[in-house]
Amino acid sequence: MFPSFAIRVAALSLFILLFSAVQQANAQKITLRVSHMQHPNYWMEKAFLGPWAKELQRRTRGRVKVEIYNKDSIFGNIKKQASQVREGVIDIALGHRGFTQGSFKRTSVIELPFLVKNAGPGSQALWQLYKEGLLGDDYKGLKVIALFVHTGGQFHTAFKPVLNLEDLKGLRIRTSSKSVSAMLKFLGAKPVGMPPATIYKNLDKNAVDGLVTAWSLIDLLNLNDLIKYHTDAYAYTVSFFVVMNKAKYDDLPPFVRKAIDDMSGDFLAPKFANWWEAADRPGIEDAKKRGNTIIPVSDEKRDQWREQLKPMIEASLSKLEREGVTNARQIYERAQQLVRFYEKQYDVKNNRQSALPSKKKAWVKRQNRWVQQKNTRKPKRAFSAFNER
Repeated sequence: MFPSFAIRVAALSLFILLFSAVQQANAQKITLRVSHMQHPNYWMEKAFLGPWAKELQRRTRGRVKVEIYNKDSIFGNIKKQASQVREGVIDIALGHRGFTQGSFKRTSVIELPFLVKNAGPGSQALWQLYKEGLLGDDYKGLKVIALFVHTGGQFHTAFKPVLNLEDLKGLRIRTSSKSVSAMLKFLGAKPVGMPPATIYKNLDKNAVDGLVTAWSLIDLLNLNDLIKYHTDAYAYTVSFFVVMNKAKYDDLPPFVRKAIDDMSGDFLAPKFANWWEAADRPGIEDAKKRGNTIIPVSDEKRDQWREQLKPMIEASLSKLEREGVTNARQIYERAQQLVRFYEKQYDVKNNRQSALPSKKKAWVKRQNRWVQQKNTRKPKRAFSAFNER
């Protein structure tokens, strides 16, 4: 009897010790360090990373604390966002693909001219390319939280309106990426590279004639002071990433990994539409107030312009193939399919009936009535603001 009783006591004691150890481990606070290369008041922190961090803390019942480091911190170098995650210097980073030297070449296909129009559909298409494995080893060794693009950029010029691509010939245009530089060279323009902080000064002293960029940068740098013409061409996009150190992710408790997974990928991709639209809106409204000329470009004309650039696009794909991206054309073809698919969804959601077949219009009206009725009902439970699309 005694040995059996002693064994039971020992087993119970061991269980209590193990249970206490597990409880203690679960009770320990986890700090995740997140870096990015933007100002803390820019939407990437204010609307995205900040609320995302708070939502992660809520979902983990306060176990996870997130520290965010912006461009002014020692972790804010735009060129080092991916490398410092790989090296474990930082846990999670939001970075700009174009400034990550030699990496993410397959992802660069999404940036080719006149492919992406709106940020939401473009981001959803990019994420789907990743899910389908078409981006290969671009993000090998990293936990990918999000991939996204900005709304297609415009031609902004100081003195000469761009009504056709031929109007760019001879102009000195500030470029924002290799794809944009290749496009400008092909069209006979002179691409000029410069950091954002020097754009205003160079426009002011007529060192450049304009730039190709998204509306958000026009507002951020007060460039409507010097720009008079805006050709709303959605000419190009730039891609961004949010990645996590894989070892750090693997070392987290399962419930924390699940919280991160639930707030990644498909959860995030549709949200970039509203975030970018909100960032672009002030620049557009300011241009209108000043009486600047905004030149609309139809989807049909965008298709024509993309066809004009076909030799340049083919050359870019061939260059990628020589650099080892053997499926460059497959990525491009699939990207076109996905962007078209998600753009149609986006048009329906935003009731852009002009872009819809006539048979769809009655259905859209019925759908909108149903949504309005649904929105008048009292919600059964409250969600955090971050969960709302």
